[in-house]
Amino acid sequence: MAAAAAAGTGQLITIVIMAIALGMDAFSLGIGIGLRGIRLLDIVKISFIIGVFHIVMPLMGMFMGHYVGSLLGNVATMTGGALLVLLGAHMIYSSLKGPEMPSFDHRTLWGLLFFALSVSIDSMSVGVSLGLFATDLLFTVLMFGAFGGAMSVLGLLLGRKAGNWVGEYGEALGGVILLAFGIRFLI
Repeated sequence: MAAAAAAGTGQLITIVIMAIALGMDAFSLGIGIGLRGIRLLDIVKISFIIGVFHIVMPLMGMFMGHYVGSLLGNVATMTGGALLVLLGAHMIYSSLKGPEMPSFDHRTLWGLLFFALSVSIDSMSVGVSLGLFATDLLFTVLMFGAFGGAMSVLGLLLGRKAGNWVGEYGEALGGVILLAFGIRFLI
């Protein structure tokens, strides 16, 4: 009984930390958009859409991961860990490459969808990895959505008020966290 409770707590902590790590993209890019000036109504719209994308993208990835897991069996854990390592390394590399703020208008439907997709695409990859493991699907995607939306609100508000000193480091921190979890799955 105690072992099951410890495993559940460990999984909860892992999911929360991964949700925060995935929200770092929305946070760091939100700072950049916030620096350009943004209305509170736009912050609410952008954050809501990002939250939805942080639910839909991992769901798509998890379903793909469950399918791959049924095909690969024990190789699935190693594959999921490798995907997390690659994703984390890519996030770190992207942050070190320098700020590349996409040029789009967040007030248009296409600009909003492009922004939400760009900060949520990594959630799909993590969803594939998590789909290879036994995990509580509903809880996981709701946490990803909640943290993705909340982190974007924080980033947009902070960007609106502050400079860009945190923006480039947020994505690197998220990458380090995902890289660490990937290594943990590989070991």
